[in-house]
Amino acid sequence: MPFSGYNPDAMKKHFHKRLQAGLGLVVLGLLLLAWGIPAAAAPLKQLTPFPTPTPGPDGRILYRVQEGDTLLRISLISGVPLEELRGLNNLTGDNIIVGQELLLGLGGPTQVTPTPGPSPTPTTALPSPSPIPGLGNLCILLYNDVNGNSMAEDGETIISAGAISVNNRSGSVSLTAETTAGEEPQCFNELPEGEYSISVAIPEGYNPTTRTSFSLVLKAGDNTFLDFGAQVNSVAEVVAPAVTESGRSPWIGVIGGLFLLAGIVLAIFAGRMLKR
Repeated sequence: MPFSGYNPDAMKKHFHKRLQAGLGLVVLGLLLLAWGIPAAAAPLKQLTPFPTPTPGPDGRILYRVQEGDTLLRISLISGVPLEELRGLNNLTGDNIIVGQELLLGLGGPTQVTPTPGPSPTPTTALPSPSPIPGLGNLCILLYNDVNGNSMAEDGETIISAGAISVNNRSGSVSLTAETTAGEEPQCFNELPEGEYSISVAIPEGYNPTTRTSFSLVLKAGDNTFLDFGAQVNSVAEVVAPAVTESGRSPWIGVIGGLFLLAGIVLAIFAGRMLKR
């Protein structure tokens, strides 16, 4: 027989209320526990130190992008405005990559103090060697300028008895010679180099067809040839036989004498033939 006063619906409602109250206490306890334990925040990412950039040998100030850098961070730390930083590096945005070199500006090159080296030892200047004078040769030809064209040609022989004079400006050389008939010119060998005056005296019976004096500079190793020309004058030419005042040539008398002598010889010869 059921217990008097027992109500099943009332018991279910009471149980549900107890269950809800217990769950509420559990949730409240979890909330209180969560409130009492400090939240473990994720550690902030540590940025690498920002090295102080220095001008390079060319004067450019460069910065190499490191892990965690942003263009804004670099702008704030370096003091270069963000727009200027973009313009210096031709950037259209703020994207940069690790290892990228950014130009921060231009500065003077690093001053390097030169280390003084040893003083140079003066070298004693050696005396300049005195030049050794060289020698040269000079040959002179006095030719019979038959056609009078002032040019030595084949068939025009050397005139003899012409006086040659050779003198240098310093006075150390004073030579004379006389031309001789033949085919070889008159040569003066191993003359010291320098300025020379050469003159030729034309022998009697000739008129010069070229200059009779000449000046030249003789250098070491030179072989110089000079030609002087002359032509037979009218006085030396063959003169026609002279005529006596009577108009008769002396050659006629000579021929007559020869005939007279021949007649005498014939007369003597004829007389001896008759005596025989």
